[in-house]
Amino acid sequence: MEFFVYHRDRPGSAALRDQMLEDHWSYMDQFQDRMIARGPTLTPDGETATGSVHIVDLRTAAEARAFAFDEPTYQAGVYRDVMLRRWRNLLGRTMWDYPPGRVESDGYLVIGLGGAKPVGPPPASDRLIAYGPLLSDNGDTQVGAAVLLQAPDPAAAGAALPPDTYAAVEVHHWASGGRPA
Repeated sequence: MEFFVYHRDRPGSAALRDQMLEDHWSYMDQFQDRMIARGPTLTPDGETATGSVHIVDLRTAAEARAFAFDEPTYQAGVYRDVMLRRWRNLLGRTMWDYPPGRVESDGYLVIGLGGAKPVGPPPASDRLIAYGPLLSDNGDTQVGAAVLLQAPDPAAAGAALPPDTYAAVEVHHWASGGRPA
């Protein structure tokens, strides 16, 4: 089962986040072979993290909850909340298969919430990194969608999920994550 996990930072937690970075990476290293995508969301200037995205293939919903809530920076109080949803990988690849490689600029996370229309096949784009529906706990009902992509600006990124399809669309700057090579 694939899961979308988005930890949103608590305001004023940047110093604690920086202090916990090695603990975070060590924890995530245990799941590397099951990661579809990962990385921080960032302020528009790219200087400060605002959250942390992990799309991961885990055996059960209980394992996904443990993954999200046992994470050391969550336990230390860096994050204010967690979005944990079943997800379906419509691209059938990981971010490491994305042809241009590591995304350090012009990357975005787009989240559509409250969509009544099912997410269809991915639009033709060589800039999609990860694409799929957010699903209910049992995986039967679509409750939104999440996309990682490269785009020239936030408006172009947001167009990946048309606003007339979702009650709300969020656009966040995003960069590939993990230990630097």
